[in-house]
Amino acid sequence: MKSLGKIRIAVIGGTGFDKLFRKTRELRLGTPYGIAPPLHIGKIGGKRVVFLPRHGSSHSVPPHKINYRANIYALHEIGVERVLATNAVGAINTNFKPGDIVVPHDFVDFTKSRLTTFYNEAPVTHIDVSQPYCPEIRKLLIKTAEEYGFHAWNKAVLVCTEGPRFETPAEIKMFKRLGCDVVGMTGIPEAVLSRELEMCYASVCYVSNMAAGVQRRLTALDVSKVTKVFHSRIEQILITTIRSLPSRRNCPCMNTLRDARFE
Repeated sequence: MKSLGKIRIAVIGGTGFDKLFRKTRELRLGTPYGIAPPLHIGKIGGKRVVFLPRHGSSHSVPPHKINYRANIYALHEIGVERVLATNAVGAINTNFKPGDIVVPHDFVDFTKSRLTTFYNEAPVTHIDVSQPYCPEIRKLLIKTAEEYGFHAWNKAVLVCTEGPRFETPAEIKMFKRLGCDVVGMTGIPEAVLSRELEMCYASVCYVSNMAAGVQRRLTALDVSKVTKVFHSRIEQILITTIRSLPSRRNCPCMNTLRDARFE
Protein backbone atom coordinates (compact mmCIF):
# COMPACT_ATOMS: atom_id res chain seq x y z
CA MET A 1 0.00 0.00 0.00
CA LYS A 2 2.84 2.39 0.78
CA SER A 3 4.35 1.89 -2.67
CA LEU A 4 0.99 2.66 -4.22
CA GLY A 5 0.69 6.08 -2.61
CA LYS A 6 -2.55 7.91 -2.01
CA ILE A 7 -5.12 8.09 -4.79
CA ARG A 8 -7.52 10.87 -3.90
CA ILE A 9 -10.21 10.56 -6.60
CA ALA A 10 -12.46 7.60 -7.40
CA VAL A 11 -15.14 6.83 -9.95
CA ILE A 12 -17.78 4.22 -9.17
CA GLY A 13 -19.83 3.00 -12.09
CA GLY A 14 -21.07 0.14 -14.18
CA THR A 15 -19.01 -2.13 -16.38
CA GLY A 16 -17.10 -0.32 -19.11
CA PHE A 17 -16.18 2.90 -17.37
CA ASP A 18 -12.69 1.55 -16.68
CA LYS A 19 -12.07 2.60 -20.30
CA LEU A 20 -11.76 6.13 -18.91
CA PHE A 21 -8.05 5.37 -18.75
CA ARG A 22 -5.66 4.54 -21.57
CA LYS A 23 -3.39 2.57 -19.28
CA THR A 24 -4.45 1.00 -16.02
CA ARG A 25 -2.99 -0.87 -13.13
CA GLU A 26 -5.28 -3.42 -11.51
CA LEU A 27 -5.39 -3.87 -7.75
CA ARG A 28 -7.25 -6.41 -5.59
CA LEU A 29 -7.80 -5.30 -2.04
CA GLY A 30 -9.16 -7.05 1.03
CA THR A 31 -11.00 -5.14 3.73
CA PRO A 32 -12.55 -6.00 7.13
CA TYR A 33 -15.83 -6.28 5.20
CA GLY A 34 -14.67 -8.56 2.39
CA ILE A 35 -12.79 -8.32 -0.89
CA ALA A 36 -13.60 -5.41 -3.17
CA PRO A 37 -13.92 -5.80 -6.96
CA PRO A 38 -10.76 -5.19 -9.02
CA LEU A 39 -9.73 -1.55 -8.78
CA HIS A 40 -8.46 0.02 -11.99
CA ILE A 41 -5.91 2.79 -11.45
CA GLY A 42 -5.02 5.32 -14.12
CA LYS A 43 -4.64 9.04 -14.79
CA ILE A 44 -6.99 11.79 -15.93
CA GLY A 45 -5.56 15.25 -16.52
CA GLY A 46 -2.40 14.28 -14.64
CA LYS A 47 -4.42 13.17 -11.60
CA ARG A 48 -4.34 9.61 -10.35
CA VAL A 49 -7.84 8.15 -10.35
CA VAL A 50 -9.23 4.77 -9.36
CA PHE A 51 -12.27 3.18 -11.00
CA LEU A 52 -14.39 0.71 -9.05
CA PRO A 53 -16.90 -1.43 -11.02
CA ARG A 54 -19.69 -1.77 -8.44
CA HIS A 55 -21.20 -4.86 -10.12
CA GLY A 56 -17.83 -6.59 -10.54
CA SER A 57 -15.69 -6.92 -13.67
CA SER A 58 -18.29 -8.87 -15.65
CA HIS A 59 -21.39 -7.14 -14.24
CA SER A 60 -22.27 -10.31 -12.35
CA VAL A 61 -23.33 -8.88 -8.96
CA PRO A 62 -26.96 -7.70 -8.67
CA PRO A 63 -27.61 -4.41 -6.85
CA HIS A 64 -28.95 -5.98 -3.64
CA LYS A 65 -25.89 -8.26 -3.36
CA ILE A 66 -23.17 -5.62 -3.84
CA ASN A 67 -20.79 -5.45 -0.88
CA TYR A 68 -21.08 -1.69 -0.52
CA ARG A 69 -19.07 -1.55 2.71
CA ALA A 70 -16.12 -3.42 1.19
CA ASN A 71 -16.23 -1.18 -1.90
CA ILE A 72 -16.23 2.11 -0.02
CA TYR A 73 -13.74 0.97 2.62
CA ALA A 74 -11.29 -0.19 -0.08
CA LEU A 75 -11.35 3.30 -1.59
CA HIS A 76 -10.83 4.82 1.84
CA GLU A 77 -7.83 2.54 2.45
CA ILE A 78 -5.98 3.82 -0.60
CA GLY A 79 -6.56 7.45 0.37
CA VAL A 80 -9.60 8.43 -1.71
CA GLU A 81 -11.19 11.72 -0.64
CA ARG A 82 -13.64 12.29 -3.49
CA VAL A 83 -16.02 9.83 -5.12
CA LEU A 84 -17.84 10.51 -8.40
CA ALA A 85 -20.54 7.93 -9.05
CA THR A 86 -22.61 7.13 -12.12
CA ASN A 87 -26.10 5.67 -11.94
CA ALA A 88 -28.74 4.67 -14.48
CA VAL A 89 -32.15 5.84 -13.29
CA GLY A 90 -35.77 5.72 -14.33
CA ALA A 91 -37.76 8.95 -14.54
CA ILE A 92 -40.67 9.40 -12.15
CA ASN A 93 -40.98 13.10 -12.87
CA THR A 94 -42.55 13.23 -16.33
CA ASN A 95 -40.58 16.39 -17.18
CA PHE A 96 -37.50 14.17 -17.25
CA LYS A 97 -36.86 12.16 -20.42
CA PRO A 98 -34.54 9.28 -21.46
CA GLY A 99 -31.12 10.69 -22.24
CA ASP A 100 -31.35 13.53 -19.71
CA ILE A 101 -28.51 14.05 -17.25
CA VAL A 102 -29.51 14.31 -13.59
CA VAL A 103 -27.35 15.47 -10.67
CA PRO A 104 -29.44 14.62 -7.58
CA HIS A 105 -29.40 16.88 -4.52
CA ASP A 106 -31.25 14.55 -2.14
CA PHE A 107 -32.35 10.94 -1.76
CA VAL A 108 -34.99 8.69 -0.21
CA ASP A 109 -33.86 5.24 0.92
CA PHE A 110 -36.28 2.37 0.20
CA THR A 111 -33.69 -0.40 0.40
CA LYS A 112 -34.45 -3.24 2.80
CA SER A 113 -31.58 -5.63 3.52
CA ARG A 114 -28.39 -3.66 2.88
CA LEU A 115 -25.75 -2.96 5.50
CA THR A 116 -25.81 0.82 5.58
CA THR A 117 -23.26 1.84 8.20
CA PHE A 118 -19.73 1.25 9.47
CA TYR A 119 -20.80 2.26 12.98
CA ASN A 120 -22.56 -0.67 14.63
CA GLU A 121 -20.67 -0.34 17.92
CA ALA A 122 -19.64 2.35 20.39
CA PRO A 123 -19.12 5.20 20.11
CA VAL A 124 -22.66 5.74 18.81
CA THR A 125 -22.33 7.85 15.67
CA HIS A 126 -24.97 9.97 13.94
CA ILE A 127 -23.77 11.69 10.78
CA ASP A 128 -25.43 14.76 9.31
CA VAL A 129 -26.91 14.28 5.83
CA SER A 130 -28.55 17.68 5.44
CA GLN A 131 -26.57 17.85 2.20
CA PRO A 132 -26.40 14.17 1.17
CA TYR A 133 -24.21 14.88 -1.86
CA CYS A 134 -21.00 16.91 -1.87
CA PRO A 135 -21.93 20.48 -2.91
CA GLU A 136 -18.51 21.16 -4.43
CA ILE A 137 -18.56 18.16 -6.76
CA ARG A 138 -22.25 18.67 -7.61
CA LYS A 139 -21.55 22.24 -8.71
CA LEU A 140 -18.78 21.10 -11.05
CA LEU A 141 -20.82 18.21 -12.48
CA ILE A 142 -23.70 20.56 -13.28
CA LYS A 143 -21.42 23.19 -14.77
CA THR A 144 -19.66 20.63 -16.96
CA ALA A 145 -22.90 19.07 -18.24
CA GLU A 146 -24.26 22.51 -19.14
CA GLU A 147 -21.04 23.53 -20.89
CA TYR A 148 -21.33 20.46 -23.11
CA GLY A 149 -24.91 21.42 -23.91
CA PHE A 150 -26.43 18.30 -22.39
CA HIS A 151 -29.94 18.51 -21.00
CA ALA A 152 -29.12 18.42 -17.30
CA TRP A 153 -31.34 18.65 -14.23
CA ASN A 154 -29.47 20.35 -11.39
CA LYS A 155 -31.92 19.30 -8.66
CA ALA A 156 -33.64 15.97 -8.19
CA VAL A 157 -34.63 13.58 -5.42
CA LEU A 158 -33.43 10.05 -6.10
CA VAL A 159 -35.24 7.13 -4.49
CA CYS A 160 -33.17 3.98 -4.16
CA THR A 161 -35.01 0.65 -4.18
CA GLU A 162 -33.80 -2.81 -3.24
CA GLY A 163 -34.04 -4.57 -6.59
CA PRO A 164 -33.28 -6.63 -8.49
CA ARG A 165 -36.83 -6.39 -9.82
CA PHE A 166 -38.12 -3.16 -11.28
CA GLU A 167 -40.71 -1.21 -9.32
CA THR A 168 -44.48 -1.62 -9.67
CA PRO A 169 -46.70 1.18 -11.02
CA ALA A 170 -48.22 1.57 -7.52
CA GLU A 171 -44.79 2.00 -5.98
CA ILE A 172 -43.89 4.64 -8.56
CA LYS A 173 -47.13 6.51 -7.77
CA MET A 174 -46.16 6.44 -4.09
CA PHE A 175 -42.66 7.71 -4.80
CA LYS A 176 -44.08 10.52 -6.93
CA ARG A 177 -46.35 11.61 -4.07
CA LEU A 178 -43.30 11.61 -1.78
CA GLY A 179 -41.58 14.09 -4.10
CA CYS A 180 -39.13 11.72 -5.81
CA ASP A 181 -37.96 12.52 -9.34
CA VAL A 182 -35.90 9.49 -10.35
CA VAL A 183 -35.52 5.90 -9.19
CA GLY A 184 -32.48 3.60 -9.15
CA MET A 185 -31.08 0.59 -7.32
CA THR A 186 -27.45 1.46 -6.58
CA GLY A 187 -27.05 4.96 -5.12
CA ILE A 188 -27.58 3.94 -1.50
CA PRO A 189 -25.77 3.12 0.76
CA GLU A 190 -22.77 4.34 -1.26
CA ALA A 191 -23.48 7.98 -0.47
CA VAL A 192 -24.00 7.31 3.24
CA LEU A 193 -20.96 5.08 3.70
CA SER A 194 -18.75 7.60 1.92
CA ARG A 195 -19.99 10.37 4.20
CA GLU A 196 -19.32 8.21 7.28
CA LEU A 197 -15.65 8.05 6.25
CA GLU A 198 -15.59 11.80 5.50
CA MET A 199 -15.27 11.22 1.77
CA CYS A 200 -17.01 13.53 -0.69
CA TYR A 201 -19.62 11.78 -2.83
CA ALA A 202 -21.78 12.99 -5.70
CA SER A 203 -23.58 11.23 -8.51
CA VAL A 204 -24.16 12.02 -12.16
CA CYS A 205 -27.16 10.02 -13.33
CA TYR A 206 -28.57 9.42 -16.78
CA VAL A 207 -32.22 8.69 -17.41
CA SER A 208 -32.35 5.32 -19.16
CA ASN A 209 -36.14 4.91 -19.14
CA MET A 210 -39.43 6.18 -17.81
CA ALA A 211 -40.47 4.41 -14.62
CA ALA A 212 -43.08 1.65 -14.41
CA GLY A 213 -46.59 2.90 -15.07
CA VAL A 214 -45.18 5.90 -16.94
CA GLN A 215 -43.67 3.58 -19.54
CA ARG A 216 -45.91 0.67 -20.59
CA ARG A 217 -43.26 -2.05 -20.36
CA LEU A 218 -39.74 -2.08 -18.96
CA THR A 219 -36.90 -4.54 -19.62
CA ALA A 220 -33.22 -4.78 -18.73
CA LEU A 221 -32.45 -4.85 -22.46
CA ASP A 222 -34.10 -1.44 -22.91
CA VAL A 223 -31.96 0.01 -20.13
CA SER A 224 -28.80 -1.54 -21.55
CA LYS A 225 -29.41 -0.11 -25.02
CA VAL A 226 -29.89 3.43 -23.73
CA THR A 227 -26.86 3.10 -21.46
CA LYS A 228 -24.61 2.29 -24.43
CA VAL A 229 -25.89 5.31 -26.37
CA PHE A 230 -25.25 7.81 -23.58
CA HIS A 231 -22.14 6.20 -22.09
CA SER A 232 -19.83 8.65 -23.88
CA ARG A 233 -21.70 11.68 -22.45
CA ILE A 234 -21.14 10.51 -18.90
CA GLU A 235 -17.47 9.85 -19.66
CA GLN A 236 -17.06 13.41 -20.97
CA ILE A 237 -18.66 14.87 -17.86
CA LEU A 238 -16.55 12.73 -15.53
CA ILE A 239 -13.26 13.48 -17.27
CA THR A 240 -13.81 17.23 -17.43
CA THR A 241 -15.08 17.40 -13.85
CA ILE A 242 -12.07 15.48 -12.54
CA ARG A 243 -9.73 17.83 -14.38
CA SER A 244 -11.53 20.81 -12.82
CA LEU A 245 -11.48 19.59 -9.23
CA PRO A 246 -9.37 21.86 -7.01
CA SER A 247 -6.47 20.19 -5.23
CA ARG A 248 -7.96 20.95 -1.82
CA ARG A 249 -11.49 20.26 -0.73
CA ASN A 250 -13.69 23.21 0.16
CA CYS A 251 -16.81 21.50 1.48
CA PRO A 252 -18.25 20.27 4.80
CA CYS A 253 -17.85 16.57 3.92
CA MET A 254 -14.35 16.34 5.41
CA ASN A 255 -15.63 17.34 8.86
CA THR A 256 -18.59 14.96 9.05
CA LEU A 257 -17.46 13.20 12.23
CA ARG A 258 -16.93 16.42 14.17
CA ASP A 259 -19.53 16.39 16.99
CA ALA A 260 -21.18 13.29 15.49
CA ARG A 261 -20.28 10.86 18.28
CA PHE A 262 -21.49 10.20 21.81
CA GLU A 263 -18.21 9.86 23.70
